[in-house]
Amino acid sequence: MNEKQASRLIYTVSALVLVAVVVLFNLPKNDEVPVLVQKLPALNAWINGTCTILLSVSWWMIRARRIDWHKRLNIIAFCLSSLFLVSYVIFHAFGVETRFPIDNPLRPYYLTILISHIILAAVVLPLVLLSFYRGLTGQIEAHKRITRWSMPIWLYVTTTGVVVYLMISPYYPF
Repeated sequence: MNEKQASRLIYTVSALVLVAVVVLFNLPKNDEVPVLVQKLPALNAWINGTCTILLSVSWWMIRARRIDWHKRLNIIAFCLSSLFLVSYVIFHAFGVETRFPIDNPLRPYYLTILISHIILAAVVLPLVLLSFYRGLTGQIEAHKRITRWSMPIWLYVTTTGVVVYLMISPYYPF
């Protein structure tokens, strides 16, 4: 696969994921949510927290020139983030909708974190995929250029994912 084909595939997959998430939020709501599905937000927070740690250690490893560990940790973080995406889609396919209380004084902070998290989560997917493609194909300089953006954004998204969960979880309807 050449660079042009890889880029097309990356942008197509990213767009399809974004469309799927938008569609999920417009599906009818279910009256009953299976117990297993009710546990997915906690699993997602755990995955995000683990990814935050993996990405932080990966950054430290590349600074220490431990490329083998850097690669392993990023592959694990990527796999976990993929699992997160599947879990996120399953949870939202049930149409669970939870709103942060209007009268809660933390609401402006919650909404600021949530909105920035959502926007950057949409932006980071193609950046991470491009970073992986360039790193795994040995395009190290191109990999470095893109990871200057993708790594801090991915780290922010995984960290704020945990914060959003901790803030909204007391208000889940189950």
